[in-house]
Parts: sequence; C-alpha cells; structure tokens
Amino acid sequence: MRLHRRFAAATATAAIALALGAVPASATPLPADTPVLTTGSAGGTAVSAGDVLAAPLAAGTRATFYSSATSATGVTCTASQLSAGVLSNPVAPGTATESLTGLTFGSCTSNVTGVTSVRSLTVGNLSYQVAVNDSPGLPVTVTGGSTGAIQATAVLNSWFGPITCTYQLSGAFTGNADNASHGLAFSNEHFAKSGGSVLCPADGYFSAAYGPVADTTQPGSPVVYVN
Repeated sequence: MRLHRRFAAATATAAIALALGAVPASATPLPADTPVLTTGSAGGTAVSAGDVLAAPLAAGTRATFYSSATSATGVTCTASQLSAGVLSNPVAPGTATESLTGLTFGSCTSNVTGVTSVRSLTVGNLSYQVAVNDSPGLPVTVTGGSTGAIQATAVLNSWFGPITCTYQLSGAFTGNADNASHGLAFSNEHFAKSGGSVLCPADGYFSAAYGPVADTTQPGSPVVYVN
C-alpha cells in the first residue's frame, strides 16, 4: 500500500497567527477610546504598534496534522511557538493587524505505519498577514503575505528512506481567540499537497491551541486582551 494512504500530512500552518484572549468582556462599558488589544485588563494598557506578541502551545495540548478531518492518524507535535509583530491597534470595535513572523514546531512523532520518525516540520513564505477582530467569537484570519501562500514542509524518515512533503493553504486560515484562557484555537485547517514525494498524502488537516498570548515587549510580558 502506498504511504500516502497511510500517514497524515505534516502541514504546519502557519498559521498561525495571533488572536489573543483574556477575561470575559466586562459588564461595565469600556472607555470610548479603548483599543482592540490591551494588556493588564480589558480596557487596560494599549498594545503598541511594533510590540511583539508570542504564545506557546496551550498547556497539556498538542498540535496535530492528520490525513483527514476525521482521522486520528498522522503527525503530532508537543512543542510549538508562534510570534507576531503588531502593525495596527485601532479603537474598538475594529480589527487589529499583525505580521506573523515566527512559527516553529518540535518534539514531533508519527503513529503511522511506514514512518519511523519526523526529521523536521517547518513553515515557509513568512511573514503572514494577521487580522484580529473583536466581533462575537473573536475571529482571527491569517493570509499569505507578499512572499507567497501559507506553506509547510515536513521531512519524514520512512521505511523507504527520507521523504519530503510540501503543503499550501489556499485562501485564508481562520481561528478564534478565547477570552477565558488568553488563547487561540485552530481546528481542522485544510492544506493541500503542493510538492514533494509521490508517497506524500494529498491533504492534511491542522489543529492546535495556543496560549496564553503575551506582549513580550512590555515589562513582565503581560497577557493580551481583546476588547
């Protein structure tokens, strides 16, 4: 049986993105000049353009790369880190913009027959454009930048030797912030094979939860709120 029917696509999104979350919205109306992103509290200190936001995988979670939206077979990573620079932070309600400049994956394994280990999982064509909206659900949208589409490449060791699989996402990559956990979640984001070995699967589905999102430029790296 060909490998592409047996192991999951190692697609890394790039996802990745930054959405940001914090405590639930306050029952007290916020000041009229409150920006979309703040630290310290809802309506707290404004996140400045140029600040760097970062987040690891949420505690106790994994990033998964499966061959279909309903599969549990593929590549799993227990370490991942994303970072982004803030480009704009307008007064709420509105949309803050960011540039996703870093997305890494580590401690990756595979439970697929024929794959013996994961050499690397990398994201290409950075940076990506990120939009963080404070409308219901706190949607976050990630799109490719001037360097190209969102792309991920996996190098896997297999019974047949090392193979390389490259995937791209067509259009936008979407997620949601969580104001209770200061986090961001992606679920079954679909990537399609764009190059690599004939043994690579045709599709890959990425899911992961990141948090807490913190403003690493400010002293103490406070968590970020979406207002």
